[in-house]
Amino acid sequence: MRIRAAVAAVTGALALSALAVPAVQADEKPAAGLRVPSGAGVFGGAPVQAGAQAAEARAARAAEVPVIRKVVVNGGKNIVVGTKSRQKFTIAITASSPSGIADAYAYLWHGHIDEVDGFLGPTQEYGDCKVSADPTTSTCTVSVTVDPRSEDLYTSSLAGAWNVGVGALADTGSEEDFVWNDFQAKTRVQRFSKLTVNASPEPVKKGKTLTVTGKLTRANWDTKTYTGYTNQPVKLQFKKKGAKSYTTVKTVTSSSTGTLKTTVKASADGYWRYSFAGTSTTPAVSTAGDFVDVK
Repeated sequence: MRIRAAVAAVTGALALSALAVPAVQADEKPAAGLRVPSGAGVFGGAPVQAGAQAAEARAARAAEVPVIRKVVVNGGKNIVVGTKSRQKFTIAITASSPSGIADAYAYLWHGHIDEVDGFLGPTQEYGDCKVSADPTTSTCTVSVTVDPRSEDLYTSSLAGAWNVGVGALADTGSEEDFVWNDFQAKTRVQRFSKLTVNASPEPVKKGKTLTVTGKLTRANWDTKTYTGYTNQPVKLQFKKKGAKSYTTVKTVTSSSTGTLKTTVKASADGYWRYSFAGTSTTPAVSTAGDFVDVK
């Protein structure tokens, strides 16, 4: 396998001296720490020369170190995961080197470099590399699949910011001509959110009280269920019949179980909805409008 998932710990600066480790299994939690493998361990090819031969080979020429230009995770969007469906996303690595780019690798990790508690690696052996108009530069894409039913996301505390580790290999034929950075970029992995609304009674007389209820929930990766998102500000919005956009009427705070409830005076036919702006761990969500006929 040319590119191997790496789990255990050193920074990119130590990549050349680190040992490659086996791919993490779906039913295993990552061990503490993250180890970046050597160029040969990650990018494959013939074994790196040992001892005096290796030293002599390195002395014969200067190493060609690629430059990572850009990293885009999931098209620039947050990665949102529920409780059942697998989510597939890509990591695109743009890198340059005088001889061009032969391959690139990337993965996500969570925690501290000395105590990694989450790891999401690519599902493919090779990066899908495409040369740009400049032959020294390529964009390589790897795919990652997250399964919330496995140990990929075994606890909700993994929601939020994740580090993106990236490596690139120069097209020189030598596994030593590569660059690695465990802290190349950041991305967010979030807990899928749901929101409901119900305005009643329907119909209602003009000027009478309208009660609007709902519930804000999000994926709980510990229990694989949806649970209430508590103490969160949620906007109650109204769109008059024939209007093009919603306006905010008031802000309601979710209860200890995620429920929402408030009252308003009915004034005109239109649509009522709740809208949640989201947090670092949970994406924004808005309900469809609930139409109320005002008599």
